[in-house]
Amino acid sequence: MESYVKSSLEQGVGTITLARPDKRNALKRDFIVQLTAAVDTLSADSELRLLVFRAAGSVFCAGMDLGEMQERATSDDGKIEWQKDSEVYAQLLKKVFELSVPTVVALQGPVLAGGVGLVLACDMIIAADNAFVMLPEPMRGITAAMVTPFLVYRVGAGTASEILLSGRRYPAARCHQLGLIHACCSASELDATVDAYTASILTGSQAALAITKQHIRHCAGSQISEQL
Repeated sequence: MESYVKSSLEQGVGTITLARPDKRNALKRDFIVQLTAAVDTLSADSELRLLVFRAAGSVFCAGMDLGEMQERATSDDGKIEWQKDSEVYAQLLKKVFELSVPTVVALQGPVLAGGVGLVLACDMIIAADNAFVMLPEPMRGITAAMVTPFLVYRVGAGTASEILLSGRRYPAARCHQLGLIHACCSASELDATVDAYTASILTGSQAALAITKQHIRHCAGSQISEQL
């Protein structure tokens, strides 16, 4: 199996990198399985205190692999295979959302469709100003079903409706205004900004941070698992 994910752990900071740049980091089933395995491996390490998601190439994630989806559509058991894909994807989102350690995602470029779900499952989103967020599913005749709970959780139903129904690109600066991302900076400052947030988070007690995440999920995100 081809490897699409790189991971590391250094001084308490885990990093998972989406590494399929030739396909704009489009998510096929094997890719999602590898991401889930990387999350499981790092979260099982007692040294982990914070997890950062990054991506190789100019696009953070273009969403699901449309080629693989088309193959499913023409196969005899396409509906069953799509269901399996959905379950694998939902499992990844749930694991990331429920991690006890804080999670940060660094958007060095655009994120679209299913990739937005992974981003929104994280606690803090930091984006370069050349990045944008886009949910074009209705234009493809499908829906952003599993992104929707996270989008509503982050920005409320009103703003989520605009983003989900319009299919428009939302530049990083606009996403920052909407509260969809937490920091927007120049591409040259992205790494330094991520490092600054990381350093700040690491000043907190590991136990207190974990309990704080539980409190946030209890207060605002308790329905996410059921909705997925």
